Amino acid sequence: MFGATKDFMGKPAPPGYIAGLGRGATGFTTRSDIGPAREGPTEADIARLQEQAKRKAAENGDDDDERYQDPDNETGLFNAAPYEADDAEADQIYDAVDAKLSERTKARREAREKEEQERLIKERPKIQDQFADLKRGLNAVSAEEWENLPEVANIAGRNRKKASLREKFAPVPDSLLPRAQEEMATTLDLQPNGLVTPAPGTMTNFREIGEANKQVLGLRLDRMADSASGSTTIDPKGYLTDLNSIIVKSATEIGDLKKARLLMKSVITTNPKHAPGWIGAARLEELAGKLTEARHIIDKGCQMCPTSEDVWLEAARMNNADNAKKILASAIKQIPQSVKIWQTAVKLETTMKTKKTVIRRALDLVPNSLVLWKEAIEMEDDPNNARILLARAVELVPQSVELWIALARLETYENAQKVLNNARKMIPTSHEIWITAFCLQEANNADADRLERLVGVGVKSLSMHESALSRDDWLTEAEKCEKNGYVKTCQAIVRATIGMGLEEPDFKSTWMEDAESAISNKAYDTARAIYAHALKTFPSKKSIWRRAALLEKSHGTATSLEELLMRSVKFCPHAEFLWLMGAKEKWLGGDVPGARAILDAAFVANPNSEQIWLAAVKLEAENGEHARAEMLLANARVKADTMKVWMKSAVLERQLGKITEALQLLDQGLVKYPTAEKLWMIRGQILVDRGDNQKARENFTKALGHCAKSVPLWIMAARLEERAGLLIKARAKMERGRLLNPKSPELWLESIRIELRGNNVNMGKTLMAKAVQECPSSGLLWSESVWLETRAQRKGKIVDALKKSENSAHVLITAARIFWADRQVEKARTWFLKAEVADSDLGDAWAWHYKFETEHGDDARRKELIVRCKASEPRHGEYWQDVAKDLKNTGKNTGDILVLVALSLPSNVVP
Repeated sequence: MFGATKDFMGKPAPPGYIAGLGRGATGFTTRSDIGPAREGPTEADIARLQEQAKRKAAENGDDDDERYQDPDNETGLFNAAPYEADDAEADQIYDAVDAKLSERTKARREAREKEEQERLIKERPKIQDQFADLKRGLNAVSAEEWENLPEVANIAGRNRKKASLREKFAPVPDSLLPRAQEEMATTLDLQPNGLVTPAPGTMTNFREIGEANKQVLGLRLDRMADSASGSTTIDPKGYLTDLNSIIVKSATEIGDLKKARLLMKSVITTNPKHAPGWIGAARLEELAGKLTEARHIIDKGCQMCPTSEDVWLEAARMNNADNAKKILASAIKQIPQSVKIWQTAVKLETTMKTKKTVIRRALDLVPNSLVLWKEAIEMEDDPNNARILLARAVELVPQSVELWIALARLETYENAQKVLNNARKMIPTSHEIWITAFCLQEANNADADRLERLVGVGVKSLSMHESALSRDDWLTEAEKCEKNGYVKTCQAIVRATIGMGLEEPDFKSTWMEDAESAISNKAYDTARAIYAHALKTFPSKKSIWRRAALLEKSHGTATSLEELLMRSVKFCPHAEFLWLMGAKEKWLGGDVPGARAILDAAFVANPNSEQIWLAAVKLEAENGEHARAEMLLANARVKADTMKVWMKSAVLERQLGKITEALQLLDQGLVKYPTAEKLWMIRGQILVDRGDNQKARENFTKALGHCAKSVPLWIMAARLEERAGLLIKARAKMERGRLLNPKSPELWLESIRIELRGNNVNMGKTLMAKAVQECPSSGLLWSESVWLETRAQRKGKIVDALKKSENSAHVLITAARIFWADRQVEKARTWFLKAEVADSDLGDAWAWHYKFETEHGDDARRKELIVRCKASEPRHGEYWQDVAKDLKNTGKNTGDILVLVALSLPSNVVP
């Protein structure tokens, strides 16, 4: 299409016109605009102009004489005067006066500058300020409205009158179509059923032309296919494989090959006995694709270097198997002692019988080769033949530890002892032979004393030959023995070497580190032996008994744990942990009388122990013996008068429904312990349950007076006001609590939720912004901030939350719930597992995971989850504590609590 001629074409531009100025372009100046450069003024002109300037300044009284310069710049009259202390003091006084004057006018100056800035913004506002209100309104635009926005079109010149233009095109003449049809038909006539070429001048038939195109395409495809008659020479299956075998060399590669041939030829000509030269020349021809020439060159190399095993091996590699065997036979005649040639000859054999024949012939010629003996022994399937070969091998290669140990393992107990004794004589510095002897004694039921004596003799013998292992190496060998099933040997090695190279002050710390290292390597028997030796040395160390007990609990049996605990309390009768652990294990095992007996013995040893009293109370209360529990608590309040005893007493009375007695106990306890926040909390809960809000409010007021740092008390007081409909008071409580407890994420979270429950979402978001600034690493706040975002923005927010909270368990749970809502089951399960690992004490993580598995998992997964939860024994969490501390759930185990918490979770996966 052609456009109309513009009326401004060929006319001069208006003055001051800059192309593109309307769309923001800026003009520039070129040399063509300013013309050629001119010569500058001469020196005479410059002097004349300077003289005129001085004369004019003198007439105007503007004298720049240095005498009248400002003395402050130190370049005038006083430039040469000394700067003394009084001068410095004067300068300081003047600076102070200037600062004072500036401070007095600072407020007026700042107000004037601010007013000036606001005036300028109003007069010349920025584009982003003009459209700020419109931008804020864009968040209400839906996706459908965005999609329905019209496309921006070019509206330049829309109102101009366009000249009527007709579309011009040049049609293809009909004479070209018959000609094309003739060319196609000429090819088609070669086929039996081809089309007949039409006569010139006939009418064009487009249908026939289309059919002709289809048949031509079909013919081309048929040529590429494998015909049934086999007339086609192209194999479509092997075509790409054939292409791989074609080596296309450029001129550069050919030139490089020629240079390399000259170099290799020079090498083998000047030094024909140089084996690497022959190998390099042969490999060059092989790389060039001339395998025959390469074989010819390497054959010459074998003749020129008959004693080089590398040349013979290269020649064997370049030939097929039959020729390679002949080449290696010639090589053996030249170099009968070459182990590599014998190994290659064995590999070329195809049957086991011929392999054995070749390897035995090799051993006849090279009887001291350890490699050949190993291959010969590995080929034997019959243990008797292998034993015979090993017996001969140790005679010919007596310094091989591997052969001696292999022979000892194939012999009987008596013969193995003889073999190992001979091995120790031949190789007295080998610790492997001694350890094999230790394991042999254990395998034949040697008693512990005999084994320990043998280990001591072995360690002493190796020390005499200056080849003894270090203490760490001996412990490593002990772990290897344990993994091979020789536990007694492991323990004997530990007892004999655990103190090597150590001084007495370092015994305990070093042994504990060794035990932890063994546990991390899953060598539990080694760690058990270390603890046993440490307890024998330090029988009164409670920390060692504790570590040993935890090891038995995790990786031992109930019997071994019970025996260890019974021994521990004899040496450490005042270790409350050991008594309680023993009683708990008895109780978990169903032996309640046995647990009572242990606690009775613990009372004798520790009559004033709070933990033992409370453990006895818990045992009786959870087994239905409430009267005994009340009696124990009454005695405990006399003998072990602690805040926790008073609290447990009130809790027990509350569980039994004796509210009056519980309040009396709380009042008595608060007289003794006025700062006990838990006593105030229980009292407040009882009053709230009874509906006495006024007394509950008074209770919390008194409690906060004594326990102003207690976060749960502030939360409970605020919730009381909120339930009463006094939202302003609840807000005031939280503000007061945050003031006294800065950087408390729980208080910030409760403040935010109070606003959200009051349908004040904007205030909640404002508080959240302040909260994450004051508590930037709180996972509790970051997880809640994710739910305040829209669904589209949550995934972006969760990334920031994970970074800022350092992978907090709360944030991990939130991420898992988002994946759960998106039906990404495996990702959600992975993130729930991460939350368990991050904080196993957070019961909410286990509960959300269990709820997820009830929907997307199976019974096996749920059972495994309950087992892991019981092992972790979680105690914290918003939903977990609400259920676990409910009086209706008293006495239920961790698994039952987990199921109840999962049922109490919100029905919606995401809010």
